[in-house]
Parts: sequence; structure tokens; C-alpha cells
Amino acid sequence: MDSGKQITFPLMMCVGAAVIGSLQFGYNTGVINAPQKIIENFINETWFDRYQEQITKGSLTAIWSISVSIFSVGGIFGSFSVGLFVNRFGRRNSMLMANVLAFIASALMGFSKMAKSWEMLIVGRFVVGLYSGLSTGFVPMYVGEVSPTNLRGALGTLHQLGIVLGILIAQVFGLESIMGTADLWPLLLAFIFILAVLQCILLPLCPESPRFLLINKNEENKAKSVLKKLRGTTDVSADMQEMKEESRQMMREKKVTIPELFRQPLYRQPLLIAVILQLSQQLSGINAVFYYSTDIFEKAGVEQPVYATIGAGVVNTAFTVVSLFVVERAGRRSLHMLGLLGMAGAAILLTIALALLEQLKWMSYLSIVAIFAFVAFFEIGPGPIPWFIVAELFSQGPRPSAMAVAGFSNWTANFIVGMGFPYIAELCGPYVFVIFTLLLLVFFIFTYFKVPETRGRTFDEISSGFRQTAATGGEKHTPEELNSLGADSQL
Repeated sequence: MDSGKQITFPLMMCVGAAVIGSLQFGYNTGVINAPQKIIENFINETWFDRYQEQITKGSLTAIWSISVSIFSVGGIFGSFSVGLFVNRFGRRNSMLMANVLAFIASALMGFSKMAKSWEMLIVGRFVVGLYSGLSTGFVPMYVGEVSPTNLRGALGTLHQLGIVLGILIAQVFGLESIMGTADLWPLLLAFIFILAVLQCILLPLCPESPRFLLINKNEENKAKSVLKKLRGTTDVSADMQEMKEESRQMMREKKVTIPELFRQPLYRQPLLIAVILQLSQQLSGINAVFYYSTDIFEKAGVEQPVYATIGAGVVNTAFTVVSLFVVERAGRRSLHMLGLLGMAGAAILLTIALALLEQLKWMSYLSIVAIFAFVAFFEIGPGPIPWFIVAELFSQGPRPSAMAVAGFSNWTANFIVGMGFPYIAELCGPYVFVIFTLLLLVFFIFTYFKVPETRGRTFDEISSGFRQTAATGGEKHTPEELNSLGADSQL
């Protein structure tokens, strides 16, 4: 490795400060799972105080479902607004500004019990959803732009590691022995305040993305000095060259709005890939496992279901770390396919286990193994890869709009799974995971035929591959021909 490609302290500082946003997103995804019964009691008591009558089961379920899923609605709006911020204020400042939302949400949720208002809880969940939606756009973009090409995949995986660590911390803090109690649950939800303060301290010490400085702001000297600091070397000519090339490309392809992204044939292929990859992450069934894991373990006859859920969180985190080390060696495409296939196998196993649970008691162990395998394969491919590959598929001009569309697809699918899974699970019983198995196989076939390998290639090489495909009218080529076009396995 030459010195320009090593991990330096300033680079890790930037990535670390940014990934706090991912941690927040994960924390707020997982935090609502454990204290469900306690919060339902709070809604019940508040209702009784107000109307002097018990809440109906239907109303309670509705308020609870809204409290859980309004987070995704906030995420949809947030992810769609990414482009409004990043080009105007820069990547780093956008992340800083978003913390205002985290503080507001923390206050709303933290004081909801004192104010006897479940409405405050719902509004707080919406606001923190907005914050998380923005973060899922800001973090991968900033990390992708400060990282050297050969480390982009490994550092891009840290966004996903932040998310899964956040989920795990939320599960542990949500234990009854820690903060999952009738008195402490508002603190559990307001804990995000601490992470927001930490990010507000660290981010001002980090530089703006050199790509943003050079390409959007035209501040070449500033970009150069930031790069020297990030790479820990005085010779950053290769990086500067790559960015200038991209800048020239941009002169020819100005900033692209979302409607233009859909209209121009050049972006059709990468946009389709970006959206389908996001859907492959959410419709894989992983959120069904996370939102309802405690419930699934209970049905499987596990003694302490909440600890089994935490076990799944630990497996989740461990395999994200594995992915971190493997992604630059094995490549994005192959890992994604391996993950999808492994998840499909685990889903079949889980279906068999849940279906035979009544007849064979030991099937409960098989269901735990299946869930752990499901989670592990998710973190090898479909977990981390869709986030950063979107940043790789587009050049600077269309990137913010593409991130917004990808984020929107991701959050919308997240919302649909969160809202729809309990109903589908009631309908299909143990066979609910058959639906996910079929979807996983469809995504596998799509990835095999349509997704290019982006490992070790510059942003410009990747987008020129798509330009070539658009220019040839999407004709099929042999892999050898494609390699010579720089569109590696683009069929």
C-alpha cells in the first residue's frame, strides 16, 4: 500500500464522526421493540386520565402501530430532502444541522410521559425519523467522498456497522434491568440527546468533503489541503486528478434533478440497480425479524426471548465486521449474491422449523439457528452494500438526486414491511417467510444479470461503463468485451 492509501487518524475521525448518524438511525429502529408493553400501558393510562374510560383494543393497536411506523414516514421525507442540503451547505454542515432535529425529538419523547401525551411521543418519533432519513443520505455520501478508492467499500460498511450497533445498544438498554421500566422508558427514548451532543462536538473538527470543495465550490487549494490531511501524504495528485476528471464530466452533465434522473436514458440502468438493491435490503425480511424477533422467539418456545433477540443483534454486529474485512477482497456483487442466497436458505429453514414446531419440540432450536443464519447472511451482503454502492454508481452531478431516490425507496419499503408484516404473519402463519424466500431469489437473479462489480474502480470508470451501455442501446456483450469497455460484467 502506498502512503496515500492508508488509514490515517483524520480519515478515521471524519468517518467516526459521520457514523454517529448511522448509530442514531439504528438506535431508533431498535429502541421501540423492547418496551412495547410498558408504552402501551402508558397510552392506556393517559387515555383513561383524559376520557375516564378504558381504551379499546383497536385504538391502542392503532396508536402503537403509528408510534412505530411514523418513524419510517419521517425517514421517507428526510431521505427525499437530502439533495436540498448537501449541495447548498456541504456534506459536513448538513450532518451538523440535522442534529437540531435529534435535540427536538429527544425533548419531545423524553417529556411525553411527564406531559401525559402520547401525541408528543408520535411527533418525536416522526422528527427523529426525519433526522434518520437525512442521515442515511448524508453519511454514505460523506464517507464515500472522503475515502480513498481502495478503502471505499470497507469504510462504506461502517455506516451499516453503525446501524447494527445502534440496534444492539437499544436492545441492551431496553432490558428491564437497565432502562426498560415504567419509570425510565422516556430516558431510553431520549438517550439520542447524548449521541447528538457528541456529533456536534466532533464534526466541527472534521473537514468538508474534498469532492464538494473542488467540484461544487471550486476551491482547489482548500480541497488539496484537506486531501493531504486525510491521506497523510503531500502527494495527492492522483486523487486530485480523479476529482478534476469528474469535475470536467460534471461541466458536461450539470446537476441533475430527480425528474431528469428518471427521464434521461443514461441514468435509467444505474437508477434501476440502485432502487432494486435498496428494495433487496428491506424486502429481504430482515426488518420483519428485527421488529418482531422477540415475538418470533416466543412462538418458537424460547425461555427468554428478549435475550435471544439480543443474541441476534450480536450476530448481526459480528458479521458486519466480517463484511468490513471481506468487501474489498471479494467484491460487492459476489457478496451481495452470497448474502441473498444464504438468506433464502435460512428463510426456508425457518419456515420448516416454525411449521413443525407443534410436532417436534427441538425445532425451536432450529428456528434460532435459522434466524441467526438469516441475520448473518444479511450482514454479508444486502445489509451494507446497497447503501454505499449507490454512491458508487453515480457521478457527482446526479449523485445527490440518486441518493434521495434510493433512500426514498428504502424507507418506503421499510414502512410497508413495518406496517404490513403483522397482518401478513397472521394470514400466512409459519409460511410468511416463503414470501421473503421468493423475493430473495428474484433479487439474486437480478443481481446476477444486472449489477456491475464496482470494487477498486473510480467513480468515473463506473459511470463510463453505464454511458457505454446507454450508447450501445443496452446491447448484450460478452464479459471480455465489457471489460475492455470498463463496464465489467454489465450485461
